Amino acid sequence: MARDAAAVAEATGIFDALPAGARPFGGRTAELAALRVAAGRPASGRGRLLVLAGRPGSGRTALAVEWARSVAGEYPDGLLYARMSAPDGTRVGAGRAARRLLEQLGERPGLALLPGAAEEDPACEALREALTSRRALLLLDDVRDTGQVWPLLAEKTESVVLATTSGPLTGIEGIDPVILGGLEHRVTLELLSELVGGTRISCDPVGAADLAEACANRPAALRLAAGWLRTEPRLAVTEAAARLRRPPEQVRERSRADGAEQSDTVPVVEGDPLRGAFEPAYRRLPAARARLLRLCTLAPGQQVDLRTASALVGCPAPEAGTHLAALAELELMEREPAAADGTERYRVPGRLYGRLVELRTEIDRPSELELARARLLERLVRLVDSARLLLDPAAGPNPDPLPGPLRLRSAAHAGQWLLGEREQLLTAVADAVGQGDLDGSAGRLVAALLRALPLTGEAAPADLHALHESVLKVAERQRAPRRAAAALLNLAELQAEADRWEQAAERYRRAVELSRGAGDEDGCARALEGVGHCHRALGDPLRAADAYGRALVLRQAVGDPVAEARLLVRLAEAHTALRRFEEALREYRSAAAVLRRTGDAQGEERVAALADRLRRHLGREGFRPLSE
Repeated sequence: MARDAAAVAEATGIFDALPAGARPFGGRTAELAALRVAAGRPASGRGRLLVLAGRPGSGRTALAVEWARSVAGEYPDGLLYARMSAPDGTRVGAGRAARRLLEQLGERPGLALLPGAAEEDPACEALREALTSRRALLLLDDVRDTGQVWPLLAEKTESVVLATTSGPLTGIEGIDPVILGGLEHRVTLELLSELVGGTRISCDPVGAADLAEACANRPAALRLAAGWLRTEPRLAVTEAAARLRRPPEQVRERSRADGAEQSDTVPVVEGDPLRGAFEPAYRRLPAARARLLRLCTLAPGQQVDLRTASALVGCPAPEAGTHLAALAELELMEREPAAADGTERYRVPGRLYGRLVELRTEIDRPSELELARARLLERLVRLVDSARLLLDPAAGPNPDPLPGPLRLRSAAHAGQWLLGEREQLLTAVADAVGQGDLDGSAGRLVAALLRALPLTGEAAPADLHALHESVLKVAERQRAPRRAAAALLNLAELQAEADRWEQAAERYRRAVELSRGAGDEDGCARALEGVGHCHRALGDPLRAADAYGRALVLRQAVGDPVAEARLLVRLAEAHTALRRFEEALREYRSAAAVLRRTGDAQGEERVAALADRLRRHLGREGFRPLSE
């Protein structure tokens, strides 16, 4: 029987971030034993790595989850999980996966883990270091290449990494993968009996055997066929197997005779049992349910709940929830662990993603798809704004509350939702910015997230960095230099806080150019001051003094006495480092005079103290300023 996260957590108290897993789970006794033997072998070289290889639909993720939960007690620091590929095949970088795994370990990725220009993402090193003192099990799902795994393997650790993949992972020595084929015939029949009903299968053993053979004994195809059979209680198992074996032309003709919907658009590919099992299940769907299934491929990460699904199709939330549950019952959607507030969550299976995108392209008009994406983005904006207003009561009441089933009810609920959906929200931004046709909605979502995430107290600098990068990309695409410069300034400040002064200086310099071209003197002055800070931190006071001096001229021109006094002090410090003591004392006196004019007695006193300290230092070294 499949183990779920709640059962493992209740029985062991161990953190479990794994997917829900397959229910029911059967067979794979030999493979489970092989994984246990492999996990017991001493690590050779860097890290302890197990590899589970199988074609899409072979049940590799379900087997990995089942094994991981069966040995959960041996890994008290948690069962961790990261998807290494998007459903469209895009590989997830090791650094991004490392940040997700660090959060699951309870490590808050700080400024030092910002993406950078280094050959290796610093998050990978941080994860390896965190694992050296822990005993955790990491499941890396759907790995494409060893470049995604190698940076995550820690030396001298009791933790284990289990990678699922569709092919061999070359480049890492000492790997003996566990390879999945089809299920044993006996196990296949037992699984069909549980999924369809024992009487129906036992009454037609020949038909059941034919159905298993038509599905090549692959778990995913069997589950789809079983879901289809459950919707057609009068369909004989033998007839179902025969339909799966028919050539595409006969399938289309029979579909027309049956009056099935969308029959011209779903030819079965001969020799592909997964595709063959999907087609009849899809053809029997009501039009509204089939449309929702196709549009769910537009959701960020292909993960949906009633809030996002209802926005995609433009229907009431309860109706969307009913459709999602029905699709999961048919094995056309996978159940994900529920959200913190109990909201059911689902995911489009990666094995079906390609075919659903084909159907979406054939059936849905481009304008309808764009409208669905726009509705989703605007729904997310309203949800994030609602969360912000709940987390910040001083901001006032929500002028545009969401309908009851969608509503966030309290500050605690809002914080849980924001943190729980953060990955999907960031993915939504990345998807929208990448496609470039909904920049207005994408920009509103970025702005909403930048206001709301810091209110949770757990806004990761890497997330803020990604959001400001999105702002920069959209601003450059729209030729908006002021917005691009503002994004560069925010990115530079994040890099500076992480002590990455060279990267920060490069962004500050680009911001200077853009601000100057746009006639934005305030932005130019702010960027020049940042350049000065970077040169100062890098030990180059001469270039720091030059940048501070140019920023000072601009601040004096716009009449900003506070910034003027601050820059005069910075100039004095740079002159001191260059042993230009006369110039340093002059700048201190000028700063004190500015503060005196503004009535800032405390500031004037602090600057006078700095000047006095410099004089005392010079006296000890035997120097005397010329002005004295």
